[in-house]
Amino acid sequence: MSATVDTANYGYVTARVRSRRASLFDESDYRKLVRMGPGEIARFMEETEYETEMNALGARYGGVDLIEYALNRNLAKHFDDLLRFADGELYDYIARYLRKFDAWNIKTVIRGVYTDSDQQEITDDLIRAGEFSDQLLDRLVESTSIEMVVERLSNTIFGPALEDAYPDYEETGVLVPLENAVDRAFYSDMLGEFPEEPSEGTRLYIRFLRAEIDFRNVRNALRLARSGADIDPGAYYIPDGRLFDESELRQLTANIGQLTEYLRQGPYASDLDDALSELEAADSLIEFERALQQALLEYADTLTNRYPLSICPVIAYIRAKEREVDNIRAIARGKEAGLTDEEIEEELVIV
Repeated sequence: MSATVDTANYGYVTARVRSRRASLFDESDYRKLVRMGPGEIARFMEETEYETEMNALGARYGGVDLIEYALNRNLAKHFDDLLRFADGELYDYIARYLRKFDAWNIKTVIRGVYTDSDQQEITDDLIRAGEFSDQLLDRLVESTSIEMVVERLSNTIFGPALEDAYPDYEETGVLVPLENAVDRAFYSDMLGEFPEEPSEGTRLYIRFLRAEIDFRNVRNALRLARSGADIDPGAYYIPDGRLFDESELRQLTANIGQLTEYLRQGPYASDLDDALSELEAADSLIEFERALQQALLEYADTLTNRYPLSICPVIAYIRAKEREVDNIRAIARGKEAGLTDEEIEEELVIV
């Protein structure tokens, strides 16, 4: 992925993004879906903008699997469209951000190989919206060991970090070191090279990325703290955020009340007051993580409202589209698992 022209066409792309953002499912749509069975959800989706994917995959899959694979294909289509729309620095920034799906696919393959999953099952879970070619993804899926996956990624931005983390994986037998290495490589690449005197669009891009790093650091540290494992949260710290250094993160994640108070005094305070109240009221790690996701969505929307002709509306749309897909998947899987409507609603993130 690389830019083909020098001038970023922010006005054109943000107009297209606003149109697509308006067509995303809203709270009333989710309320309808929660009260449907898997078959009804599939029929509902056939009457929405997911129609093409549902029809194309209907002969191969059924039920919840059909819904999930249609969601992944639709997501990739929309993000490929963003790259077709964009030029200049905007193209580069969108392409760089969409490498998050390369990271997703690496983790999907690693988890699949780790659990000895069927290759077709791994393939079906891939989201082909990043930079990796179909050929590379196919080679990764065909890997017969974690070591082989790491070797086949050696010439990508993720290679060095995975090679460094592999001995830790061998020693512990858990995937946390490898998955964290993927995240670190992704964020390091996104914040790697910018002009010495960045444009306003570039400054906003960096600002949001640092916020995302901050929230990822909080989430990772809390997961480790709640896991009971004897692992130092600082060992999985992702640098270049605005809020924490390693030592601060260790101290704050020991007490959620102390953490939220720290966030209230930080650069996100005025934008995230409501979300932080939800964080304080969270009774479990799952609720806390969901509130963090909602807070980041709200922060992206806040930046969009302040800077409507910038990268911010594009990133806000990407995250909102991801959230739509995650919400629909949660509803379908929840129905399949026999969860109550109330239990499913608790899993949704709606902004």
